[in-house]
Amino acid sequence: MPSSMVRTFSDPDDYAAAIHGARIDLTITGRGQFAAKLIRIDLHRLWMQRFSDNLPGISHWTIIRGRAVISFRTRPGPSLLWGGVETLPNVVLRHSEGECTFQRSSGSLSRAAMSLPVEDMVSAGSAAAGLDLTPPRAPLIVIPPPVAMARLQRLHATAGYLAEEAPEIIANPHAAHGLEQELIAAMVDCLGKGAADEDRVAQRQHQLIMRRFRRVLEEKLHESLYITEICRAIGISIRTLQICCQEELGMGPKRYLLVRRLHMARRALRAAAPDATTVTDIATRYGFWHLGRFAGEYRSLFGESPSVMLHRQPE
Repeated sequence: MPSSMVRTFSDPDDYAAAIHGARIDLTITGRGQFAAKLIRIDLHRLWMQRFSDNLPGISHWTIIRGRAVISFRTRPGPSLLWGGVETLPNVVLRHSEGECTFQRSSGSLSRAAMSLPVEDMVSAGSAAAGLDLTPPRAPLIVIPPPVAMARLQRLHATAGYLAEEAPEIIANPHAAHGLEQELIAAMVDCLGKGAADEDRVAQRQHQLIMRRFRRVLEEKLHESLYITEICRAIGISIRTLQICCQEELGMGPKRYLLVRRLHMARRALRAAAPDATTVTDIATRYGFWHLGRFAGEYRSLFGESPSVMLHRQPE
């Protein structure tokens, strides 16, 4: 049954958890009050989302298997990199099935995504334009003709408007089917007429290193990690890891590990009962031994002290 949902968020973890079709670990890297909006539209076979947030950040995406996914920016804005590659407002990004990679934004961000079951995407490409739209082995940037891109943007924005102002239209099976067919045709038109950007061997190698880097972090989620140990586990030099992190994350590995641990501490403070734990307990759990420095770094990133989060009443 077709449906839609519109939600706003003040917490980055709640926002990341609500995005459909992917597992996302979001790390905010800029100071300020976080605000985000998510519009989700599920038609008969087509899934659509429009999402926006206001702060720079680094997110790790693991896209579910079984669906062919594309994404694109809905408006110009600050720099946005996917797997270390800049994605501009005039491009469509074709994702690989089950893709795992980092996204980095330098400020306010607005994006859109669409997906079909893989067999439906292949069928749509074959029927409409004789195309092979099987998900690529690695993310692929496509530059559609301006007219085709404008049509896709317009239809996607119209669907978002209906979700907010007239959700009963999307819930109507017949109206939803007509909208779905228009959107699929516009998507295939962009992919069929677009020029694919060239694949780069060095970029693929760096993405492989970052996938290994991410795996080490997940395997030792609650441990204090050191750069030398990570490099030894991955099998690379410190300089190589620094280059790859700077390329994909916009910061060195040491800074990223610090920001990540601050986010982990924030999640623990948010979930804890004030009468059962202390800020010191949580800070030391995540490897912070200099409590004054921890409090200063925490306040600098989140705009409040750790104790305020610990004693905040659940929403």
